[in-house]
Amino acid sequence: MARLLELVRRCALSSHQMMAAAKGALETSAEEMVEILVYLADNNKIFGETSRITLAGWDENSAKTIASNPATAKEVLDYWLAPRNLRPVLFPLLLENPSVTLLKLGQLASTLKGEWIDAMLASPRVKGSRQVLQDLSSNTQLSGLQSVRVQELITGKAASVAIETHKEPEGATAEAAPDSERPAPPVTIKDGQAGGESGTPTESETVTEPEVPADPQIEQVVTAFLTEHAGEIAAEAGKPFQPIGPIHEEAGQAEPQAVAAAAGASPSPAKPATAAKLPAKKVTNPQNEQRGSVLQKIATLDVKGRIQLAMKGSKEERSILVRDGTKIVALAVLDSPKITDGEVERYANQKNVLESVLRAIPMKRRFMKNYAIVRNLVFNPRTPMDVSLGLMKNLLIQDLKNLSGNKEVSDTVRKLALRMFKQKLDPGRG
Repeated sequence: MARLLELVRRCALSSHQMMAAAKGALETSAEEMVEILVYLADNNKIFGETSRITLAGWDENSAKTIASNPATAKEVLDYWLAPRNLRPVLFPLLLENPSVTLLKLGQLASTLKGEWIDAMLASPRVKGSRQVLQDLSSNTQLSGLQSVRVQELITGKAASVAIETHKEPEGATAEAAPDSERPAPPVTIKDGQAGGESGTPTESETVTEPEVPADPQIEQVVTAFLTEHAGEIAAEAGKPFQPIGPIHEEAGQAEPQAVAAAAGASPSPAKPATAAKLPAKKVTNPQNEQRGSVLQKIATLDVKGRIQLAMKGSKEERSILVRDGTKIVALAVLDSPKITDGEVERYANQKNVLESVLRAIPMKRRFMKNYAIVRNLVFNPRTPMDVSLGLMKNLLIQDLKNLSGNKEVSDTVRKLALRMFKQKLDPGRG
């Protein structure tokens, strides 16, 4: 490995071999190949961009193994920890890798924001380091909720007083105006819980209450969206929640009941009996119960209420509302300031969303920087053909090969993938 990397450093390989290296096509181990790619990405002006694209699309399982291995080269670990190269699936593994120093974690803690801070707060290694937590507390990008969590970890005391302080006014407000109150996440959570849930999730959910009021930017985004699409919202005002395809396979028969409630339909006599049995069997699964509660809550909201929930609600709520048959509601999910790249990766791979959602994803530059999103869109047979054809040029050679044999996509997409695969395999063909 050292000899091969040294040859790359000295540019002692032929241009053909260097291009093969930049595409990850050298015959060597995955660990060795990634180290070569990182060197090229950081130091080679000619092959750097190709190497960066190859690394962005590197096999997830292989990347996880490398990211969690203490023997992995420091340059590779630093590359994947650079803000522009962060990947949601690798970040938690890198945080726990002992070869990543606490000093490095402290630097990240003081500069990152959003979902990356959430990942750090979930890391046992971060929670066990007082210095890293102090660095986190100095981060000016922390949300209200994140600040509370950091202080709890530093002091070792739960913010029970703060939670109870917010409980009383929230309870009264939620009762007075469940659909129109601006801080949607706390209101919608409380509403869903008030419908007959156990007391356990209440405290964990109410922790989120300080977050939205502390971030007026979210309110500005929501207001701007509602103003911009006022005409469309008014035209769709009477439409109930009707999801595209099944919401959750594990939800069993509870889901049709919630959908029927949204559509105002009455289920057949046979269904209530089946549905009555299944919840009893699923009671031990809190996730299914929570999703059923969320579905019931969504079913009571009008279009405007669902839009606000799509933009200010939880990840669970967004995962349901992105499948809303009302176009403007589904698109509001993509405009949520809280949405993560990991969520969009899943949406891009789904067949039970409107085509307009799949068409809207590549319109947002942020999402197109994520190779997994691009790949998922092209491989999704529900993606409009013109969108797929436009994105194919960004695929790596192995993905083009796989796409050319994918029977789910159209013949046109398969044929073009095969042609592009042959061209990248042998650039001399033109």
